[in-house]
Amino acid sequence: MISEEFGASGQTLEQYRDYLRLLARLEFDPRLRGKLDPSDVVQDTLLRAYERREQFRGHGGAELAAWLRTILARQLADAGRKYGGGARAVARERSLAKALEESSVRLEAWLAAEEPTPGRQAIREEQLLHLAAALAQLPEDQRIAVELKHLQGYSLEAIGQEMRRTKTAVGGLLRRGLQKLRQVLQELS
Repeated sequence: MISEEFGASGQTLEQYRDYLRLLARLEFDPRLRGKLDPSDVVQDTLLRAYERREQFRGHGGAELAAWLRTILARQLADAGRKYGGGARAVARERSLAKALEESSVRLEAWLAAEEPTPGRQAIREEQLLHLAAALAQLPEDQRIAVELKHLQGYSLEAIGQEMRRTKTAVGGLLRRGLQKLRQVLQELS
């Protein structure tokens, strides 16, 4: 477990594990399934961040999250090269970094409230970490359905095709998944 504190924020790298795992799942190259798990990429990301912790110049959780997303994008690109073949593609790393940022923005939009003040921003960061932790506690099929629908914007039909389920079955997964998600979020609060 990687738990050293980062700067004045008191944040630990371990607090970001579920958040990074969620982002990695959302942007994981399908060609790598069966060869590598997003959790492995996240572990490598956290290890790399820990090894380079003296390079972090930020002060708050948002800056730490952004720094970790950058490292995650590099790790995902490295995994794509290693297991998917091909040379280093800086454009691919940039597109992964952009995709991870967009996924993070979608997560924030799901939790969005009013204009962000520093206090609200800190609360939103905490909510993001709670949401990622709560999603990690859902049964896998429910988690996948919720992520596809609410974080990637898939239709019920597209989720059904992806998961090889009927629209009715997907609706049930979403209903149960959201109920469980609310329950877990209440427990985490």
